[in-house]
Amino acid sequence: MNKWLLTGLALLLTTPSFAGDLPLDARIERAMFGDHRSEQNITRNRYRHPVGTLTALGLEDGMTVMEIWPGGGWYTEILAPVVRHHGQYIIAAYDVDVPDQPQYRYRSQDALLKKFSDRPDIYDQVAVAAFSPPQSASLGEAESIDLILTFRNTHGWVGDGLAESIFAEFARVLKPGGILGVVQHRADDSADPAQSSEMGYLPERTVIDLARKAGLFLEARSEVNANPADTRDHEGGVWNLPPGLSACRELDGEDEMAACKKRFQAIGESDRMTLRFRKPLD
Repeated sequence: MNKWLLTGLALLLTTPSFAGDLPLDARIERAMFGDHRSEQNITRNRYRHPVGTLTALGLEDGMTVMEIWPGGGWYTEILAPVVRHHGQYIIAAYDVDVPDQPQYRYRSQDALLKKFSDRPDIYDQVAVAAFSPPQSASLGEAESIDLILTFRNTHGWVGDGLAESIFAEFARVLKPGGILGVVQHRADDSADPAQSSEMGYLPERTVIDLARKAGLFLEARSEVNANPADTRDHEGGVWNLPPGLSACRELDGEDEMAACKKRFQAIGESDRMTLRFRKPLD
């Protein structure tokens, strides 16, 4: 069973230094423009709509919130100060004790822990759970979490054949009445999920079916992260769009690279579903 490892002095009873007693939406807005964030990450606010997204996914004060696989920590930079002194925030990050994972996972974990140690005024209450299924597949105690959040991860789990077991684990650790919030690159509903997942996209029906099989029901959907300009047919997949711009990085000429970046930046980030599921009370 995973233990939550506090990265600092957890659940301090001092007065919050970052956001005081501001309402939740005001704290989200303050955090998204905080001085602990890079200019590049702040620029992505206009694509990821943190206030609307976190509101749609059901974030409330007093919750135990778990974010799954935060990667570089884009949403961690917002959630950590927002939940600080207003609940408990846990990240389920890669388990570095599991061998033979892709190397970026170990680098990502090191970078996150450094981020936390550099700004204890922001991250001192963040707890870390190790999660690299199937070898490390537990998210902790049953019925212990109010809100699970996962951003742009589900296509990878489908591609690896792990999605059903991971969603079942979400259902296990959610409290009765708890919420699963999913943001995911969105394919057309007629798409084959096995094929679209390789491009980073999934049909909404696939995600809804995964949650339903785990015993969760769809409570609400939002178009806050919709992007009609995303044609979802990019050679090389979603990673050609910002912020990755992977196709552009492979070009040699500066003019070609600049034209490529301009083309994909005009589209913006991907078209995304934003879905809120709930665990029944009984």
